[in-house]
Amino acid sequence: MRFLLVFCIGFLFLNCEDKKTSNISTATVKDTITEQPKSKAKKKKNKNTSEFPVLTDDNAMEFFLEYEKKHKENKVRIVTDFGNIDILLYDKTKFHRANFIYLTKRNYFDYTQFYRVVPNFVIQGGSSDGMNIYKRRRKIGRYLLPPDTKRGYTHKRGAVSMPSSEIENAYKLASPYQFFIVQKQDGAYHLDGDYTVFGEVISGMDVVDKIAAVETDDGEWPLKNVYIKTVEILD
Repeated sequence: MRFLLVFCIGFLFLNCEDKKTSNISTATVKDTITEQPKSKAKKKKNKNTSEFPVLTDDNAMEFFLEYEKKHKENKVRIVTDFGNIDILLYDKTKFHRANFIYLTKRNYFDYTQFYRVVPNFVIQGGSSDGMNIYKRRRKIGRYLLPPDTKRGYTHKRGAVSMPSSEIENAYKLASPYQFFIVQKQDGAYHLDGDYTVFGEVISGMDVVDKIAAVETDDGEWPLKNVYIKTVEILD
C-alpha cells in the first residue's frame, strides 16, 4: 500500500510538471534561421553520477558557473525516429548552455519525448509520462535557472528556448529539464523577453517540421509518442 501511495504521488508530480506549459501563442515576423554544415558526433561517456552533487536552488548556479569553465562544448545532436536535429548552444547564455551539456552527459534526455506539439508554433521536449524520468530528475536534483533574456537572441524559426515553469512569477524562472524549438515559419517574437533563447537549430529543421505535423490529442500531446532516442555532443 505504501509503495502504491508513493508511486501515485510521484506520477501526479511528474504529470503536473509536464502539463504545466507556458502561455505561448502565435505571431508573425520574417524568419532568419540559417543552416550550417553537419558535424561528427562524439560518443557520450557514462559519468559516475556519485561525483556530482544533487542540485538545488541553493547550489545550482555556483555549480554551473564552475562546470561551464571546464565543459566548453556548444553543439549537440538530438536523435529521433524522424531524423536528427543539430543545435548550436549560445556561449553568451552560459548557464543554460552548461545545463544542457550537463544533462546530455548525464544521459538525462535518453528516451524522453517531444511531449507537446503545436503545429506552426513550437515542439516542446525533454520530459515524459514515465516514472523513470521522475527518478532521473530526483538523482540530478530539483532546481530552477533564472531567465537570461537580454543577450539579443530572438524567437526566430529554429530558436531553442526554455519554457517557464512559473510564467506568473516576476522572475520567470525556467524548468531546466525542458526546452522548445520554434517551428513557426515567421518566428514567435512575442515570446522575446519572457523565455530564454539559448540556442538554434543549425541542421534538421525538416525534422522539426515532421514532428510538428504529427497528430495530437486535445492536450497537444502526440497520439503516438515522439521519442528523443538520445542527445549527443558534437565536435
